[in-house]
Amino acid sequence: MKRKTLDAIVGFGLVLLAGLLLVAGLVLTSNANFANNYVKSQLGQQQITFKTSDTLTAEERQSACLVKYAGQQLTTGKQAECYANEFIGLHLKSIAGGKTYAQLGDVQTDLKAKLAAAQKADDGSAAALQQQLTDINTARETVFKGETLRGLLLTSYGFSEFGAKAAQAALVAYLAAGLLFLVGAAGLVHALRTPRTQGFAVPERPVAKELITA
Repeated sequence: MKRKTLDAIVGFGLVLLAGLLLVAGLVLTSNANFANNYVKSQLGQQQITFKTSDTLTAEERQSACLVKYAGQQLTTGKQAECYANEFIGLHLKSIAGGKTYAQLGDVQTDLKAKLAAAQKADDGSAAALQQQLTDINTARETVFKGETLRGLLLTSYGFSEFGAKAAQAALVAYLAAGLLFLVGAAGLVHALRTPRTQGFAVPERPVAKELITA
C-alpha cells in the first residue's frame, strides 16, 4: 500500500471519529442542560427557603451545608440533598423516637389491638390507649409527609447528578474529538505532502551475493 493512501485513510477515519464524538458531546451537553434546567424549574416552584443563619438551632448549626445555604432559596440538586438529609432528616428523627412511617404502622396496629381489647374488657385503660393512638396517628401522618418530601428532593438531587455526569462525559468527548481531529488533520496534511510513489513498510531488497563477496 502507498504511504499517501494509508495516511489519507487514517486521517479521514480519525476526522470522522472526531465528528462522531463531537455529536455525542453535543447530545450529552443537551441532556445536562435539560437536567439542570428541569431540576431548577421544579425546585423553584416549591418555594423552599433555607432558614436564615440567625434562626438555626444549635443542632442545625452542626450541618455545614445548612450554614452554607442559610437564607437561600432551594434551586439546585446539591441544595435539595442538603435540605432532605440535614434538615428534614434531622427533624424526622425527633418524631416518635425516629421511627419510620412503616415502623409506626406496626405501632399503630398494636395500639388498635390493645384499644379494642381494653374497650371489650372495660378496664379503664381505653382512654389512655385512645390518646396514644391519636398521637401515633398524628406522628405517622407527619412522618409520611416528611418522608415523601424528602424522597422527592433526593430524586431531584439524583436527577441533577445524572446531568452533572453527562456534562463531564461531554467534556471528555469534546477533548477526545479535538485530539482526534488534530491527529487526523495532520495525517491528511502528511498525505498531501507524501509523493505518490512512496510505499509503506516496503521490504528492503536483498543485497546481491556478488556485492557481498566483492
